[in-house]
Amino acid sequence: MINRTHRFHGYGSLKDVYRSGQTVRGPLFSIKTSPNTKKTSYRLAVVVSRKVNKSAVVRNRIRRRLYEIVRLLEQDIVGPHDIVISVFHDRVAEEPQAALVAQTKKLLTEAGILAKRLR
Repeated sequence: MINRTHRFHGYGSLKDVYRSGQTVRGPLFSIKTSPNTKKTSYRLAVVVSRKVNKSAVVRNRIRRRLYEIVRLLEQDIVGPHDIVISVFHDRVAEEPQAALVAQTKKLLTEAGILAKRLR
């Protein structure tokens, strides 16, 4: 789980990201980002609708998996951004971890959130 300082607090704080953020879409989820000059680091929210899966257990599992992936990529995140990951497919719950990490890295790089490392 990510640190409490990197989480959104309240539903109203997502409005700005939905209103003025840029969207990058993948096959299982989309990422909406907006730069935040008021903060010193990123904030992240994972939104999983009840339409994705009726079970709260599965929705929470999806949230935890995506939070953990972003936590592991934390050192590569450039600048303070507000990030909202909107899941629209229930396959995220059973998708292999390596495939999820690869898709998340790809989408965050496309959005300009992740620094491209030279190796």
